[in-house]
Amino acid sequence: MAATKQVRAGGVLIGGGAPVSVQSMTNTDTRDVNATLEQIKALAAAGCDLVRVSVYDRACAGAVKRLVELSPVPLVADIHFDHTLAIAAMENGIHKLRINPGNIGSAENVRRVADCAKAHGVPIRVGVNAGSLEKDIVEKYGGATPEGMVESALRHIRLLEEAHFDDIVISLKASDVPTTVRAYRLMHDTCDYPLHLGVTEAGLPGLGTVKSAIGIGSLLLDGIGDTIRVSLTGDPVNEPRAALDILRALGLRRGIRFVSCPTCGRTQIDVEQIASRVQKEFADVDKPVTVAVMGCVVNGPGEARDADIALCGGKDCGALYVRGKFIRKMTGALDEEFVRAVREYLGRDAAER
Repeated sequence: MAATKQVRAGGVLIGGGAPVSVQSMTNTDTRDVNATLEQIKALAAAGCDLVRVSVYDRACAGAVKRLVELSPVPLVADIHFDHTLAIAAMENGIHKLRINPGNIGSAENVRRVADCAKAHGVPIRVGVNAGSLEKDIVEKYGGATPEGMVESALRHIRLLEEAHFDDIVISLKASDVPTTVRAYRLMHDTCDYPLHLGVTEAGLPGLGTVKSAIGIGSLLLDGIGDTIRVSLTGDPVNEPRAALDILRALGLRRGIRFVSCPTCGRTQIDVEQIASRVQKEFADVDKPVTVAVMGCVVNGPGEARDADIALCGGKDCGALYVRGKFIRKMTGALDEEFVRAVREYLGRDAAER
């Protein structure tokens, strides 16, 4: 599929074949610079490429300047209804805006925001949510439909284009996964603006993560999407972690690929405990290495052949394989032994590269 148009938010490229970037949003009071900055840093450490903050009054817009100065990643201002807050945030250094041009007043207000964005090199995300579509569109389509979401987005985009602005990113989010996917596919066939993917209000970690993985993952497999946010209730640090898991599962981000069997009656080692320990120890490693923990000899040797390093269980013991070759028998605390073996392999692999 053809690449979308490319925009730049600070040092992060979105669209045009750039790597899919990860976003999240703070849930602190933006006016509390210290608390907000602490959360921004935690999100960046968890894998965020961009972080969004709410700008809902003049004090928030004023806090943007200090946040931008100290943030390790580019920041996005989330603004509704008041175009002067968008201008203030840009003048204070914000790297990207999330607005709906249709709810910030007159065409003149839109033009002022667009002119300021052009002057400061700030892209604008037009964010459409199924739960807040215009009344006439809901009436026209008999509800919040993918077609209605796309029409709403095009209406907002047109306001920016009429102001001679086209550094635009689009999102079309619903809490319903099929509606979200159909809306993005339709928009992808309609224009070449980069797309920000997400299932809005997905819920708590667990079901919310599954919904996000299905919606975002199916679109990315189709080659649709340029930046993503997993929207989960609670600690926002869970969002980039889930997003990175999605990207790694699809081969769109480097990282260790963990393989472990579901276990059965033949299993005689604690696969769950060993696999959990290994995944926790090496979750932040960005090397393209496959690590497998298998419970018995049925699928174990086959997986070991395909893995860079693998542990195949026996009776209270394990067999260590490296790049498909049997290395040695392992006994005792298998989690400790295998973690040590993986650590040694990663060091040797780095030296070989």
